[in-house]
Amino acid sequence: MRSNYLARLRTRLYPVVFQNDTFAGKLFDVALLVVILLSVITVILESVSYLNQRYFTQFRNMEWVYTILFTLEYLLRVWVYPKPKRYIFSFFGLVDLISVLPTYLSLFILGTQYFLVVRVLRLLRIARIFKLTHFLKEGRVLTTALRASLPKILVFIGTVMTLVIIIGSVMYVVEGAENGFTSIPKSIYWAIVTLTTVGYGDIAPQTPLGQFLAGLVMLLGYGIIAIPTGIVTVEIANVNRQPDNPGLSSTALFCSNCLKQNHEAGAKFCNNCGSPL
Repeated sequence: MRSNYLARLRTRLYPVVFQNDTFAGKLFDVALLVVILLSVITVILESVSYLNQRYFTQFRNMEWVYTILFTLEYLLRVWVYPKPKRYIFSFFGLVDLISVLPTYLSLFILGTQYFLVVRVLRLLRIARIFKLTHFLKEGRVLTTALRASLPKILVFIGTVMTLVIIIGSVMYVVEGAENGFTSIPKSIYWAIVTLTTVGYGDIAPQTPLGQFLAGLVMLLGYGIIAIPTGIVTVEIANVNRQPDNPGLSSTALFCSNCLKQNHEAGAKFCNNCGSPL
C-alpha cells in the first residue's frame, strides 16, 4: 500500500519537477531560478572584503540555507526521475550536483565556497520555462559554423603565433633591455598585446626604428582581427544555405524539457527523458 502511494506520488511530482506544462511546474521552476539568482548574488557579495567582514555570519547562514534547499531539490529530482542514473549523469544532473558540493567541501577546504557561482549554469533552465527552444536551433547553427571554421582558425592562430615570435625577436634586438625588452618572451608578450590592439602601455618602444615597427604591428592587428570574424561569417552563411543539412533539418527536434537535440525523424517523444517533442 505504501509503495503504491509512493509510486503515485512520484508520478504526480515528475511533471512538476521536470516539466512546465502545468502551473505548478512553471511555478516550481520560476521559484528555483529566483533562489539560484539569490544564491549567486550572495556568493558575489561575499567576495567583497568589507561586506564579508561585516556580514560574514549572515552570508554563511544564507549559503547553508541555499545549499540545503538545492540538496533537497537534487535528491527530489533523483527520486522522481524514472531512470535516476540517466538524470545523475546528464548535463543538468551533473550541474545540479556540482552546485551543492562547494559548500560541503568548504568545511574541509577553505575558499571552495566561491565555486558556487557555477550555479549560474542552472539558469539555462529558463529556456525550458519560456519555451525558447527556437534559440537552441540558432545556437545549433552557430555551433555547426564554429566546428566547420575550426581548421581554418587553427591555421590562422598558428600563423599569428609565428608572427608574434618573429616580431618579438626583432623588437628584442632593436630595442634591447634598456628600453624594457629584457627578453624574447617579454618581447613576444609586447607583440601579442600590440597585435591584438589591447595596448597596456607597460612596455613601449623608444627608438625610431622600434616605433616604426610598432606602427606596422598596430596596422597589421586591425587586419588580423577581422579574419576570424570573416571565417565564421562565411561558415554561418554556408550552413544557412543548406536546408537539407541533417544536423539542422526539421528532424533535428529539440526537447524543451532536457534540451536533448537530434532525435530521429518522426519521433514523438524525447529518447532521453520521455517528454513529448
